Amino acid sequence: MSQKRQNGTYDRSADRLSAITTLTRDYPADHVIPLHFHDRDQLVYASRGVMTIRTRDGTWVVPPNRAVWIPAEISHTITMSGAVAMRTLYLKPRIAKGLPRHCCVLNVSTLLKELILHTCTLPALKGAVKWQEHLIAVILHQLQAVRMIPLQLPHLTDPRAVRVAEILMTDPGDGRTLAQLCRMAGASKRSIERVFQQEIGMTFGKWRQQLRLMQGMRLLAGGAKVTHAALESGYSTPSAFISMFRKALGTTPTSYFRLR
Repeated sequence: MSQKRQNGTYDRSADRLSAITTLTRDYPADHVIPLHFHDRDQLVYASRGVMTIRTRDGTWVVPPNRAVWIPAEISHTITMSGAVAMRTLYLKPRIAKGLPRHCCVLNVSTLLKELILHTCTLPALKGAVKWQEHLIAVILHQLQAVRMIPLQLPHLTDPRAVRVAEILMTDPGDGRTLAQLCRMAGASKRSIERVFQQEIGMTFGKWRQQLRLMQGMRLLAGGAKVTHAALESGYSTPSAFISMFRKALGTTPTSYFRLR
């Protein structure tokens, strides 16, 4: 039974024995799952739509046929861009030994996709049942082989850098230069550049580039055309957006969302 804590609702699993439990849900566009955390590790996959996961440490955008890994006890919210078909596996903590103890976006292979979809037709997988034990082993093997992809926007703590970040997160298409943003935030350009590098290991330019790409993905999921998504996200031309999208996901925005 759920209970309230300072960092969100505690969503405790009613099944304490199964190695993997499942959840199958479809959500409308713009639906928000409020702040909560689980007592199990969580693999959240969307076969349709784009999800934005936020924790105190960062923001992750998860396009179709990618998944986000959320370890147990990490409080998070999930926001839907476009209609989302969410399929979730809840794993006993630490049975997926190759995955980190922090959130990340994972590339989902064709086999792992089918494993997730098949498992979500069942309420749970138990190691004591022989055929389910084999299925668990294959899922864990596939999770050990996954590739992480950089669709993360780390959060900052320095108040001056936070002010700069909040301006841009409110409007990723804001075209002002870093120097102009720094004047608004009451900080020097050099100080902000140093803080970004020290706190998140990323230049301001790279952070801004990531923010714009993630915003473009959300707009595309909501049905926007590529040109509109590109310009609204702050790209000077659609071709610049297409180039960044291809670099991150290996194909053009039109091909990616049409295939999905």
